[in-house]
Amino acid sequence: MPHAAPLARTLAVALLSVTGLVAQERPLPDQESFLREVRTRLQTDSTLQSGYIYVETRREQKLDGSGRVQQESVKVYESYPGLPGEDRWERLISENGQPRAASDLEKELRNRQKKAEAMVSEATDQPARQQARQQREYAAQRRESDAVLDDLFLVYNIRMERRELLDGHETIVFSLTPRRDAKPRTREGSQLRTVAVRAWVSESDRELVRVDAEVIDTLSMGFGLLARLHKGAKLSFLRTKVNDEVWLPSRVSYSGSARVGLVAVLRRSGMSEFSGYRKFSVDTSTTYKPPAP
Repeated sequence: MPHAAPLARTLAVALLSVTGLVAQERPLPDQESFLREVRTRLQTDSTLQSGYIYVETRREQKLDGSGRVQQESVKVYESYPGLPGEDRWERLISENGQPRAASDLEKELRNRQKKAEAMVSEATDQPARQQARQQREYAAQRRESDAVLDDLFLVYNIRMERRELLDGHETIVFSLTPRRDAKPRTREGSQLRTVAVRAWVSESDRELVRVDAEVIDTLSMGFGLLARLHKGAKLSFLRTKVNDEVWLPSRVSYSGSARVGLVAVLRRSGMSEFSGYRKFSVDTSTTYKPPAP
């Protein structure tokens, strides 16, 4: 039958189309209860990354007024969990394709190890004091995080739109539109009023998978004196599931222009890519183990 193959293809396409329609017609989950579960899982990525070491590749481009690239830099860092009360520790391992000298990297690692050993000694001598300080810092960070989350749900009109397959994961797509009459209490909440957002959330895990944000009005930072991020600036954020147990940043990209001070206008685009996630561990001598190449 000469026309059998074309007919089979036509039937296959038709069946796939019907299957897609049936999947789309499946009712979306209740938005209120879904978002309530999502909120319980929302944590800062710095908190989620605190148990991991990884490699971060940062690319930054300086643009001219027409959006053409004038200059580009590429820096690769190893990133380690910070010591108690400190931010993460990074060490630059290459810049624009040129690796740093092994002796310099080893020296930085030895200095870091000495600092860690001194902190361990202090914790051994004054364990109660060290623990109390850490608990206070954690409680303060938690209060700040909760306040920002309160403002996020206060500032935005959130609408559940549809299902969408993203990187093999079934997600629910949301649009977040700022409310004009919102009265946030935090600085971050006030900044959100000038940003429109679209978010993709894993339906099974209730975890953020992707966020696209666009500045829809001039965003002032530093009381409006230090910098103003112009309308049209964009940020895209993608996460991946690591070891089938935790969602961690995979890629962050941005583009836009900002006025710094009273005169200078900076035009930038860039991307950070995260790779080589490994659970952080220290041996009994507190020797830091760098990521495998």
